[in-house]
Amino acid sequence: MTGRELIRKALNNEELKRVPWVPYTGVQIGQLTGYNAAELLQDGDKLFESLVEAEKQYSPDGMPVIFDLQIEAEILGCNLKWAEDSPPTVSSHPLADEAVVPTKIPRKDEGRIPMALDVMNRFRTVAPDIALYGLICGPFTLASHLRSTNIFMDIYDNPEYVSNLLEYCTDVFLTMADYYIETGMDIIAPVDPLISQISPDAFEQFMFKPYKRLFDGLRERGVHSSFFVCGDATKNLDLMCRVGTDCLGIDENIDLIEAKKVTDRHNVVLSGNIQLTVVMLLGNQRDSMKTAIDKIDAMGRKNFILAPGCDMPYNTPVENVIGVTQAVQNPNAARKLVEGYVKEDLDIEVEMPDYENLDHTLVEVLTIDSSTCAACSYMKAAADDMVSEFGDKVKIIERKITEPENIARLDLLGVANLPSICINGEVKFVSVIPNRDELKECIGAGL
Repeated sequence: MTGRELIRKALNNEELKRVPWVPYTGVQIGQLTGYNAAELLQDGDKLFESLVEAEKQYSPDGMPVIFDLQIEAEILGCNLKWAEDSPPTVSSHPLADEAVVPTKIPRKDEGRIPMALDVMNRFRTVAPDIALYGLICGPFTLASHLRSTNIFMDIYDNPEYVSNLLEYCTDVFLTMADYYIETGMDIIAPVDPLISQISPDAFEQFMFKPYKRLFDGLRERGVHSSFFVCGDATKNLDLMCRVGTDCLGIDENIDLIEAKKVTDRHNVVLSGNIQLTVVMLLGNQRDSMKTAIDKIDAMGRKNFILAPGCDMPYNTPVENVIGVTQAVQNPNAARKLVEGYVKEDLDIEVEMPDYENLDHTLVEVLTIDSSTCAACSYMKAAADDMVSEFGDKVKIIERKITEPENIARLDLLGVANLPSICINGEVKFVSVIPNRDELKECIGAGL
């Protein structure tokens, strides 16, 4: 059975002989060919070459062709900031100063769409036996790219506008889906990191209708779907299942076993959630192999696809990804190899700030990495905005868990989920991006 067939059977809720493996191959595959992230995502030949090499080395059952949530935003007027080790980030928001709903729909010949379509067509031809994922920026994250963090105030102050903007962003999504389906993509996946940052009430009020239309539309088009979310979206899992997706992709912030209880009630496939930093980036091959085996054994062979929690960081060691592949393809041998193996704790001393004697308010934004995680990016943007309000009375520091000392710092601060905001050493916002008034009031209370 080919990987493509295995993924299809998984998404049709069939019991399988083994668990499918989908490495979320984002910019990490540039390592295989010596290209940086900016080269990979702007040069179709380099992206294609890297995809071919990734398929060869990682033996996936399925994989995304391009993992970049800024393709649509760039065409719609957002400026991008490029980096060598991560996808681009949005650096300007065309609707930040004016609450209007655009009418422009991206055309096939605009921006980087022609490059993406060409690579999809070429890779489909040379990789007929694996399931290909077409990833598209989800409506809420796209709306945030356009409107900035103002969207979180709009939810309270201008709900009709939010609903209209999300309908527009859903139109953009379905248009992009049509382009990708024409190239032979097997699974169309909205990637919407910011879903984890809103309450169930807000999801039901603003997200349910557009997402129901989105997934109904994909089903009518005859393709499978997968709903990717980042952060601790536990509170929204039931609603996410009810909008009609075939699969939910979750990250390490969510308890995989508890999540599967929810998805199984709806007969929705669950995908995830190997830890990106502690295991894949900073661990070794045996760490990756053991984590994969533990998840395979815990989740069973129905309604589960093994995958990283999100797209892998650029510097993720190739051998760690191959370790997961080995666990999937030969689980009995992998079990013997990791039997009795215990991952070593990070032995790192961290110097914490003297919170009680600061001459300013210290806002620590704890993130996966704001340059790669949209939810983290908007959490940091919300904090950075406070400098214009309080000046040098406030200091903003990002603590990325891609830096080992910050993993230890999370434990010392008592932070369980990312992104989060601590103010003077106290956890104030966890996996919820505060609106401007909330954060202003919280910081002001400490001055």
